[in-house]
Amino acid sequence: MANRSYTDKPVSGWVMGFALFAAVMMMMVGIFQAIEGLAAILENEFYVVAPNYVYQVDVTVWGWIHLVLGIVLAVAGWGVLSAQMWARVVGIGAAALSAIANFFFIPYYPVWSILIIVIDVFVIWALCVYGKQEARDAGMRS
Repeated sequence: MANRSYTDKPVSGWVMGFALFAAVMMMMVGIFQAIEGLAAILENEFYVVAPNYVYQVDVTVWGWIHLVLGIVLAVAGWGVLSAQMWARVVGIGAAALSAIANFFFIPYYPVWSILIIVIDVFVIWALCVYGKQEARDAGMRS
């Protein structure tokens, strides 16, 4: 037993729990961002920008950005639930882009944007901890 390989190592319940939580959060954040984007696209004056903000972008543009990011996050979250490797990679990238987009969206909706940034950072961490072996083991169990 001294020569145990990495593949013989038992999967941590914590890692699997974090991955499940990250997948569900990605789907929820994706749906919420898509709704946020639709609100900005359909009603241009729903969000009011704070005065004297350095980065001023049209609200409709923010709506399209949030809609696309929301769809990508929700689909990647579904893929992580299915233990797909591509979903982890896309999820990490989409969560990073979501955090950046929400940083620039702070003057429009500050508390919500900061909350989404925190969730995105946790999702990135959870998906980085969730390794290839855990994904394989999760796929075998389902």
